[in-house]
Amino acid sequence: MKVFGLVGYPLSHSFSAELFARIWKAENNTSCRYELFPLEEITSLLQLVNEKPDLTGFNVTIPYKISIVPFLDALTEEAKAIGAVNTVQIIKEGTKIRMIGHNTDVMGIKTTLDKLIRKQDKALVFGTGGAAAATGYILDKFKIPYTMVTRRRSPNQINYNEISGETIKKHRLLINCTPSGTVGNLTQLLPIPYNAINSDHVLFDLVYNPAVTPFMKEGLTRGAACINGYRMLVAQAEEAWKIWKG
Repeated sequence: MKVFGLVGYPLSHSFSAELFARIWKAENNTSCRYELFPLEEITSLLQLVNEKPDLTGFNVTIPYKISIVPFLDALTEEAKAIGAVNTVQIIKEGTKIRMIGHNTDVMGIKTTLDKLIRKQDKALVFGTGGAAAATGYILDKFKIPYTMVTRRRSPNQINYNEISGETIKKHRLLINCTPSGTVGNLTQLLPIPYNAINSDHVLFDLVYNPAVTPFMKEGLTRGAACINGYRMLVAQAEEAWKIWKG
C-alpha cells in the first residue's frame, strides 16, 4: 500500500483525504491511502519520513509551505521561483531517500482565476505566505498588477492600516491568501473597508472550508462575485497526483 498525506498544522479543516479518495475511486485504485500528518514543528519532518517507509509523497499546507524548503533535496524551477512548496515527491534509491519540492498551487490558482480576470484588472493579495507567493506568480503570468497586503509593513508591501475605501475601489480583484475565516478561525475577518466593495469586485478566498467564508459573506452582501478555494484545491490535487504517478 502506497501512503500519501498532508503535512501542516492544524489540519482539522482539511478535505484532502476525501478528495484523493474520490480520485482513486474513479480510477479503481485500491493501492493508495491518504493520511493527515499534523506536525507542530516542521523539524519533525525527517522523523516522519523515516518512520513511514511506505510514504511516497505528501502535500504541504499552512504554515509550512515556505519553511519546508530547507528540508528538501531539490526544487522544480517553478517552486524555486515562487519560494514555496505544496507538493513533495519522495524518491527512494536503495537506502537513500530524496524529497523533491513542487508547487501545484499555481495550477489551482491559474484554473480559478482564468475565467475571472479582465485585462485592466488590479489585485490586492492579502497574506505573504506560500499561497500568496504562488498567487503573485500567477498574477505576473497574467500581467495583472497587484499589491501584497501584510500586517507588518515591509518593502513592496502595504499594511492593512494603509487600505482606504479608495484603495479597494482601485483594485477589482481581492484575494485572501491567509487562513482568516477557516473553520476554527470563523470570527477572524480581514481588517479592510468592506463598505467600498461593490458589484464590480471579485473576491477569491483560497479558504475552502467553510464553503462561504466571512470574507465572502461581506462581498456577497455588497453584490460582489465570490469564489472559494475548492476549485483550486481540486486542480492542485489532480496535478499532485500526476506528479506522484510519474
